[in-house]
Amino acid sequence: MDPFFYKKLGKSNITLPKLGFGAAPLGELFEKVSEEQSSQTLNTSYDSGFRYYDTAPWYGHGLSEHRIGSLLRNKLREEYIISSKVGRVYKPFKEDYKKFNRSPWVGGLNFQYKFDYTYSGFERSFEDTTCRLGINQIDLLVIHDLDKDYHGDLFSNKFKELESGFIWLKSMRDLGHIKAIGVGINDAQLMSNFYKNYDIDFFLVAMPYTLINQETLDEIFPECKKRGIGIIIGAPFSSGILATGVTNNAKYNYSKPSKFIVTKVNSIKKICDKYNVPLKAAAIQFPLFHPLVTTVIPGMLNPDQVKENILMMQYDIPIKFWHELKNLNLIHPDSPIS
Repeated sequence: MDPFFYKKLGKSNITLPKLGFGAAPLGELFEKVSEEQSSQTLNTSYDSGFRYYDTAPWYGHGLSEHRIGSLLRNKLREEYIISSKVGRVYKPFKEDYKKFNRSPWVGGLNFQYKFDYTYSGFERSFEDTTCRLGINQIDLLVIHDLDKDYHGDLFSNKFKELESGFIWLKSMRDLGHIKAIGVGINDAQLMSNFYKNYDIDFFLVAMPYTLINQETLDEIFPECKKRGIGIIIGAPFSSGILATGVTNNAKYNYSKPSKFIVTKVNSIKKICDKYNVPLKAAAIQFPLFHPLVTTVIPGMLNPDQVKENILMMQYDIPIKFWHELKNLNLIHPDSPIS
């Protein structure tokens, strides 16, 4: 599979390479990343052919955007595509920085946020992002984390805010200041809330379509197809366990995996071993067989991960491997596999 083959994103006019760069780890989610390591990772990615980069204000409370900007603002603007996100507005933490809780980030910057999905909130978030990046145009702008895991009982109020926020997004798209509008979401059950109410171009989904979970095939993806909505897969390794396999520190959906997930991953790994297929190769390639899926954007921490992800995309996986996963009910029977 060619990692840098370009494919159209839904009904938008954007084309993306199959493999993009997910910049959440550069915000220091699970471990600290030095400036030298960040620079080496990003330079290796660009030199290796990466031309799509995804970031967000949330990633390290601004740190990821600063780091992505340090690379891309020195490149020709027409060479690359960048996506970032709106939904959080930041301000400096003015007390003793030692008291600042950056959780869940182990590092990052000393800026605190509030959720804001209104017209003015999106406008402020976008302007702040362009300043952090040092880039005055964002290609893909994503509504970030508007789901019940973040908002609980306030979800309905926050979703109501989006009525004014989407007016701003649509005007930006109509004027050509952004090229497509997306929704970044982890909860497949909430995806219909967005496509039924708003004219979005794509979903950036972190968990609902991976080698572990294909629940979106039953209703969500067919509806997306009808509406011309493209899909970007934000976490093809399910936040780690599909990259490492089951280990003591493996994470699924950013947490300790359940017994069910451990059993399923071990079962998939057994078939991988039978066919001499790296688990990581199966995980990164699988989502891309679906015609709605344009690209996968795994997070990368160091130059070795950049190079390995390219190799895993290029790994030749026999069709018999995919058929066996289906025969053993380890993937959805309707999963595209070629």
